[in-house]
Amino acid sequence: MNSFTYLFLAALAAMLIAEYLLGRRQISHVARHRDAVPEAFTDSIDLATHQKAADYTIARTRFGLIAGVYAAAVLLLLTLGGGLESIEQIRLQWMTSPLLGGVVFIFAVALVSGILDLPVTLYKTFKLEARFGFNKTTPGLFVSDLAKQIVLMIIIGTPLIMAALWLMELSGTWWWLYLWLLWVAFNLVAIWAYPNFIAPLFNRFEPLEDDSVTTQVTQLLDRTGFKSRGLFVVDGSRRSAHSNAYFTGLGRSKRVVFFDTLLETLNADEIVAVLAHELGHFKRRHIVKRIGTFFLLSLLSLAALGWLMQQTWFFTGLGMNTPSSHAALILFMFVGPVFLFFISPISAWVSRKHEFEADDFASQHAQATDLVAALLKLYRDNANTLTPDPIYSAFYDSHPPASIRIKNLLTHS
Repeated sequence: MNSFTYLFLAALAAMLIAEYLLGRRQISHVARHRDAVPEAFTDSIDLATHQKAADYTIARTRFGLIAGVYAAAVLLLLTLGGGLESIEQIRLQWMTSPLLGGVVFIFAVALVSGILDLPVTLYKTFKLEARFGFNKTTPGLFVSDLAKQIVLMIIIGTPLIMAALWLMELSGTWWWLYLWLLWVAFNLVAIWAYPNFIAPLFNRFEPLEDDSVTTQVTQLLDRTGFKSRGLFVVDGSRRSAHSNAYFTGLGRSKRVVFFDTLLETLNADEIVAVLAHELGHFKRRHIVKRIGTFFLLSLLSLAALGWLMQQTWFFTGLGMNTPSSHAALILFMFVGPVFLFFISPISAWVSRKHEFEADDFASQHAQATDLVAALLKLYRDNANTLTPDPIYSAFYDSHPPASIRIKNLLTHS
């Protein structure tokens, strides 16, 4: 171990302590308000629904704390515990090529990580979500999804990883800049390709055929000048009872997608209001800003990796005695989130700001009261707590608390 080892352990401990303290605050706060619906919601949310949301939130938070400790243990096992070094030594016995061997190493690590993470995913899907009536995924569908994800990872990941390792090995000092350009190009293609080729492998997308909804939605799109390839309904109910709506795609591939569960819950006016909110993200350029921020952070991260790769202590401090490009890439991906954990409130704050801006846009192009009614139904159907701990919410939540968000909307009614 060296100084970087102790720095890594200190950062990991600080993250776990913060997660525990925040989680306990959330559990205590939600439990304390479980037996009474907040006054602002007494006319729209009954006590049983409020208590279900509280119980679901508490259960998810507790599970998240346990899953976080488990993830930290796996991380320590793979790094300081010698897991990655063992995989590398086994790989070297069979394949010495830095390029092909690097690809094999990365896939082997992904396989081991996936297997170790599988119990968490299975419990969350078939126990936690099922306990509250949300899981609709069958074992067969789960296995089918997993198989498709593995195949896609091999088909798409192999050439991408090979190109990345080739650039890291052979393109000189500025490899990280060339790799960043490749990463930008890949992501832009992926954003375009996802709705056309990838998403249909997992879900059925049917044109929206409800004339009353289609007419109002089309009028909204015309008023706001939004062009898309169409309005689609996705069979989200195959996997979950949760509901949502979203935009996907880039350029001419943009499309509006509604969960079938959403259409079963909301009336036409409420659907239009939800869509107006989503359009607000597009019109306020939130999507472009998020993509731009992602690319900027990617550039900074690759530049940092370019420097760390030259430092022996980076490898030895994390349990790797055999420095390589592929080892550096994996180590950076594993430990980066630990050091970046405490900046997550900044991202959450920006996201909440965007939500307020999208709500304001929706209020200008639809009825704010319709959006409030839709949100209340979504809070009810998704079992979102109405009483989150303020500090926990500020640290984690990408959306404003219900009471604050609805109060803001009602100022526009």
